[in-house]
Amino acid sequence: MRIFSGIQPTGRKHLGNFIGAIRQYVDGQARAVEADGLAIFCIVDLHAVTVAYDPVELRELTYDTAALLIAAGLDPARCILFRQSDVAEQTELCWLLASVTAHGDLNRMHQFKEKSEVQRELISAGLFFYPVLQAADVLAYRCDEVPVGEDQRQHIELMRDIAERFNARFADSNELLIAPQHRIPEVGARIMDLQDPDSKMSTTAAAQDGTVYVLDQPEMIQRKFNRAVTDSDDPPRIAVDPQKRGVSNLLEILAACEGVTPEEAAAELSGARGYGDLKAAVSEAVIEMLTPVRERYELLRGDEAALEQVLLRGADQARAIAAVTLGEVRSAMGVGPVT
Repeated sequence: MRIFSGIQPTGRKHLGNFIGAIRQYVDGQARAVEADGLAIFCIVDLHAVTVAYDPVELRELTYDTAALLIAAGLDPARCILFRQSDVAEQTELCWLLASVTAHGDLNRMHQFKEKSEVQRELISAGLFFYPVLQAADVLAYRCDEVPVGEDQRQHIELMRDIAERFNARFADSNELLIAPQHRIPEVGARIMDLQDPDSKMSTTAAAQDGTVYVLDQPEMIQRKFNRAVTDSDDPPRIAVDPQKRGVSNLLEILAACEGVTPEEAAAELSGARGYGDLKAAVSEAVIEMLTPVRERYELLRGDEAALEQVLLRGADQARAIAAVTLGEVRSAMGVGPVT
């Protein structure tokens, strides 16, 4: 079994990122080791340059992300952790895969539509081409599985189409490229904003009280959950219900922290006096989950030289794998010298 996933270094990582992606990485690492497979994780700094950004901040955020991933449980001795821009094979593969990627497919990508709406001065071609590079990131490593959040489902479906189209055109329908499966968590795939439970938790939310960050101090986490939107039911009813989005979101978070279903989390609170008890239970569970991560992060983040060495070693390992795939793709496409 081989697992791959990438994470952008931009923005402060929040609870939705942690539950929907980062915890999946740690779980994937364990499953890959157990199956004598390989887990590969990439900090995708090249994806980050498709929107407006600050170059100095990008470098800092890359180290932030590396430290956070290791603090959360990724072990460079048990997985490959690297920086995307250090492996040029992925960017060359991106260009080659463009030959079997339909313009119309890219034009239908929800993420492009959403992000291009806020790029008033310049909608970059890189943003449009983003899913092709993402496909190259994964297909370069012939992975079976990609742990992602719900918002990446469409991109994984596109990369499967690209792999299958490439194999049909250049590999006589053999699996030169492997079409991977997505792995989306059953609980916590979409963590919603605490102040606006109709919207996903985000670093760009208008009200910062709606977003819990992985590195928030316990008192800040508690304050944000105390202010979380519920509803006006009287008496209060703690239940999973599409009409009770704020309450359902809190139960989803509690369930993800405890490793149970939202319905089981609701049953645990059957004797609660009201929504205050629900908020207290969720904040306590989140604090217990995130505190060790924050503490380990603080120990790791100050040593940038050590983080850089982790990323460079990982890039060497990743490059050795990606170069084999790229060589076979070049050969199949008739690009470059005969090998």
